Amino acid sequence: MNAKKATRRAYGDYLVELGAGNSNIIVMDGDLADATFTKLFKKAYPDRFFDCGIAEANMVDMAAGLSTMGLIPFVSTFAVFGTGRAYEQLRNGVAYSKFNVKLACTHAGISTGADGGSHQSIEDIALMRVIPGMTVIVPADEGETRKAMDAAIEINGPVYIRLARTETNILPDHPFEVGKAAVLKDGNEVALICCGVVVDECIKAAEQLESEGISTAVINMHTIKPLDEQTVHKYAAKCRKILTVEDHSVIGGLGDAVAASICGKGGFSFKKLGAQDRFGQSGTPAELMHEYGIDAETIVLNAKN
Repeated sequence: MNAKKATRRAYGDYLVELGAGNSNIIVMDGDLADATFTKLFKKAYPDRFFDCGIAEANMVDMAAGLSTMGLIPFVSTFAVFGTGRAYEQLRNGVAYSKFNVKLACTHAGISTGADGGSHQSIEDIALMRVIPGMTVIVPADEGETRKAMDAAIEINGPVYIRLARTETNILPDHPFEVGKAAVLKDGNEVALICCGVVVDECIKAAEQLESEGISTAVINMHTIKPLDEQTVHKYAAKCRKILTVEDHSVIGGLGDAVAASICGKGGFSFKKLGAQDRFGQSGTPAELMHEYGIDAETIVLNAKN
């Protein structure tokens, strides 16, 4: 059985490693250090950790100011609070001035589970995509999380890293480059374009489809912005049938980014799988992913249809 790890835990672990080699890295959290795993950084480097309490807007503005001193703030809380409650501060306080702040939010998507719809952020990718100059990364596993954090440090400007609560399989190592999709499996009939926790489900779905004689490509679109339009166009032309799969609303997320990219570029069969204009609800991650049509079983049915 493959090893599993939640990307939020991978984030917390790697923060400690990064902190050892770069004294400019500081961490800020909104009273959720146990859940975001920034508690590990707090324990290792207490003088570089700031618990800002349940005051996310203040936390983002503090990070903006500290970034002007040459520091690299990693700002963490749940995605629904980090991108929603502090949106205006991210827009005007960070991105407008191109400040070097890294927002890394956990508990994104309906796969968060039993916390329910109030805590399951299904709008965060849409909110961050629309901010000028914001880079948006959705890692699928531990390896991609670490590489995304390395890449974020190299980017001189705002970055949003979307992290999950639920554990996912650790994928075989593969190249990671911001703005360049990872083609995990080639195929020529159906293209599954996905990100984050649903990459696992798409790999399982592709295996099932292949067993039924349907050649299926799996494209891990870990960077939502900037989008790898070249790979999108290549597989749209090659497969002609495209399914986007995301643990997010189908409005404004990965699916809409792909749709905008291929609009007017030819005739394709295209469908977006994700939350269909509805909030999340309480349940296990597996139950919810099935209910919202982003598990392997439902992906297979949609691909065959």
